[in-house]
Amino acid sequence: MKVLMLNGSPHENGCTATALTEVASALRQEGVDSEIVWLGKSPIRDCTACGACQKLDSQCVFSDDLVNEVCQKAREADGFIFGTPVYYAHPSGAVLSFLDRLFYAADAEIFARKPGAAVASARRAGTTASLDVLNKYFAIAQMPIVSSQYWNMVHGNTPEQVRQDLEGLQIMRTLGKNMAWLLKCIEAGKKAGILPPEDEPRQRTNFIR
Repeated sequence: MKVLMLNGSPHENGCTATALTEVASALRQEGVDSEIVWLGKSPIRDCTACGACQKLDSQCVFSDDLVNEVCQKAREADGFIFGTPVYYAHPSGAVLSFLDRLFYAADAEIFARKPGAAVASARRAGTTASLDVLNKYFAIAQMPIVSSQYWNMVHGNTPEQVRQDLEGLQIMRTLGKNMAWLLKCIEAGKKAGILPPEDEPRQRTNFIR
């Protein structure tokens, strides 16, 4: 089992990475592998809703960043954790543009019924609003949302300050343990012959006719 984590901060080893590393440590203790993908500092294109990805095999038409690479990694992953810093009471623009294109391009089965969790890092506030935005990606993709003992957040202006947030670090460890537990439950269910529900044909309704 493997959890794919995204670091949506422009700082590769900053506060968001510190939180995700704590989750990774807990996953490792539970026997679950993980990988943290840093989105980098280069600009990430926003989705243009061009529809070209519908004609490709889980590929975005733009290939000058990590979206297509992560899409392929996601196919092999069993769970996901998206991490973001908080600057203006919402997730970073980079992670939102990245996830918009990733979820548009990916075939439904890449994410469906695989557990997901969001993590937010802030100096002070804006974390719950950011978590709400990221959790919507999971909800629309039929993904169970993994929780912890409190909202999945850490506080601090530097990695050193985050490491002083003992409650935040404990929340990250609990999140890792809960993610590992749910992955093991899903695996046990598959072995017991419990299959996912069959999807109905998709209905799309416009409210203005």
